[in-house]
Amino acid sequence: MSDTDDAADGGATPSTRAEARRVAQESSFQTHVRQARTDFEQHIEKARADFEQANERINERSGRNLLSAIAIGVLIGAAVLASLLFVKWLFLLFAIPAVLLGIYEFVRALQASGRRVDVVPHLIGGLLILLAAFFYGHWTHWVITYAVVAALIVIRLVAQMAARNGRRYGDVLADALVAGFVPLYVPLLASLALVLLRQEQGELWVLAMVAIAVAADTGAYAAGVAFGRHPMAPRISPKKTWEGFAGAALAAAVVAVLLGILMLHIPWWAALLFGVAILGSATIGDLGESMIKRDLGIKDMSSALPGHGGVLDRLDSILPSTVPALALYFLFFPMAV
Repeated sequence: MSDTDDAADGGATPSTRAEARRVAQESSFQTHVRQARTDFEQHIEKARADFEQANERINERSGRNLLSAIAIGVLIGAAVLASLLFVKWLFLLFAIPAVLLGIYEFVRALQASGRRVDVVPHLIGGLLILLAAFFYGHWTHWVITYAVVAALIVIRLVAQMAARNGRRYGDVLADALVAGFVPLYVPLLASLALVLLRQEQGELWVLAMVAIAVAADTGAYAAGVAFGRHPMAPRISPKKTWEGFAGAALAAAVVAVLLGILMLHIPWWAALLFGVAILGSATIGDLGESMIKRDLGIKDMSSALPGHGGVLDRLDSILPSTVPALALYFLFFPMAV
């Protein structure tokens, strides 16, 4: 190398070397940043994959989408809680549309299975039963219920005679029985909650009934997913287990005693009996609807509520619980202090 080259190479060396070090440092920093970002993205992707796998296992075991079920459950629970605690008449704005949607789902499911059921008459009849339960006395409520059942059966028979399609006698009889069963199963049981709502502090008892039924369902779900091994009724609902029922019993008992003492102001043993009654009726209602759906050959009544199925799928444990809730109100309310 010549002296001229050395001079040229040595010229401006301080600034050149400083610039080179700065560029090298920036390059090293950017490399570290890129590596850190890559590592972070890999951790996030692994966590997301692990979460999705765990969620899929839970969904497969429980038969529902957990995240959607929680979100929908929180929204519904907030609406029920707000209506019952602040202005109990607002509960009608939630209860009546929910029951009518349940009737619609049930009728459509029956139609899909081959039954001849009339949608509009059932919706009108169900609305009459609900309004009678809240705005009129017990006798008017029962008279209207019987009248609606008889009218729906007659409407179905008259419609069949007008159709003249050669439908077999056994099918026509089954259609008539179904026409009478729907108003007894959905609007009548739901209307008992409105009868309870009319009573002194009835909104608190309705809230306690719903809370215990929801607690039992949540406890059964959590315990069934975590510990479920022994099927409770495999021919009716294969996913329900005795371990899940134990979780439901524990959750229902705890919530019932707490609400009974702190909100209803009844003795602890009365609150416990109230919880046991709601647990039994909720379990029967859940299994009963599972039996109906199995007979109809469907998994859910509809897909109106993501993660839950249909509206009636969420009312299945609450509907029969209205019977013991109303009866025990008249028995235990005088004990309230």
